[in-house]
Amino acid sequence: MLDISFSRRNILRLGAIAPLGLSLPHLLSHEAQAAGGTKAKAKSVILVYLGGGMSHHDSFDLKPNAPAEIRGKYQPISSNVPGLDVGELLPKMSQCMNRLTLIRSGAHNNDHHETATNWVMSGRFGSAFGDFPAIGAVVAHESGFKGSLPPYVAVPRNPSFTWELGKSAYLGGRYESFKAGDPNDKNFEVRDLTVNQSMANGAARRQSLLHALDDLSTRVKGNDQINTYNEFQQRAATMILSPEAQAAFNINQETDALRDTYGRHTFGQSCLLARRLVEKGVRFVTVNYGGWDHHAKIFESLDKKLPEFDTGFSALIKDMDERGLLEDTLVVAMGEFGRGPKINKDNGRDHWGPAASMLWAGAGVKRGHVLGSTDKEGAYVTARAVRPADVAYTIFDSLGIDGHKFLPSPDGRPIQVLDEGEPIGDLFV
Repeated sequence: MLDISFSRRNILRLGAIAPLGLSLPHLLSHEAQAAGGTKAKAKSVILVYLGGGMSHHDSFDLKPNAPAEIRGKYQPISSNVPGLDVGELLPKMSQCMNRLTLIRSGAHNNDHHETATNWVMSGRFGSAFGDFPAIGAVVAHESGFKGSLPPYVAVPRNPSFTWELGKSAYLGGRYESFKAGDPNDKNFEVRDLTVNQSMANGAARRQSLLHALDDLSTRVKGNDQINTYNEFQQRAATMILSPEAQAAFNINQETDALRDTYGRHTFGQSCLLARRLVEKGVRFVTVNYGGWDHHAKIFESLDKKLPEFDTGFSALIKDMDERGLLEDTLVVAMGEFGRGPKINKDNGRDHWGPAASMLWAGAGVKRGHVLGSTDKEGAYVTARAVRPADVAYTIFDSLGIDGHKFLPSPDGRPIQVLDEGEPIGDLFV
């Protein structure tokens, strides 16, 4: 039974929410869903973001019986899941499909990079400039800052096309991702984290100075930039002085053999660093692997891109599974959309929102499972459409976060994290 208190405050709050199109029955429905939500199984999430839009026709949803201008040049190969084929440039993934669920029915109606990216990374549709916080930023807000490691890390950095995407929006700068940089760089060092002893001593002295500035910062009420700057300085100092943070980002602690298994490229080493970070307790890691926007010469590009993905992602899944990390880590691989069914005049495929494939693993996700389908041309979803809000809600739900709750904007106005969306049915055991 729901305990609803019709206090003056709650009535005013409902009045403030009404312009957003939410009725009292709608709110009660969300409370009921929260009360009966699925049991959280994930402690951490790794989101592998395939910016630009991986071609599902040439990877996980091949159409070998379609005309040549649709099926492309790659042949299907059998996987270790009976009846499930993948593209020929994914031989390592073909032997990994029994550890994950393939969803072939990602769908929405937007073909613009920035707009679609902000949509799928937040679960809410808005402008190209990011009106709503990315899933990782909400997770950081709900998890808080514990210990010396940030709750939300992007490797190497957030996605971008013409500007940075997937940010914290109205939640403010304190919930932005920590950008790790490229772990494949020969002399990889996380900015402001690798220091000598004299710098560490200086950081310790600066901490005492920061305490002296507390009175000043509290006097400047409502100034998020100043308060955020102060928090960033304190957290940076904590990370600099923390052996735990130093160790988590020190990818050189891994053996050469394992680093080779992941692949000696930015994507492979980013996956390895992501595994290290969730192993140490980071709540949400985005691995940004862009470059899938192939309007021309798509097969020349995929001849290089798909083997990198094949090596890095298969290594991540197998390594995490063997270490027991998939028990409580949710891993998701997706882009902002798929690619068009017909190869264009420049031998490429264009943006395509109505259909895309994505991969899910860990935290109770079914193994060796396929959800959804597309038509014979791979153009439109024919079963089990999965929309951006469903993806976001499912990730939140797996972490024990109510995706339909309200968070305060800087001016105190309540904004719902997700205004639609539900758990992806038949995804979990």
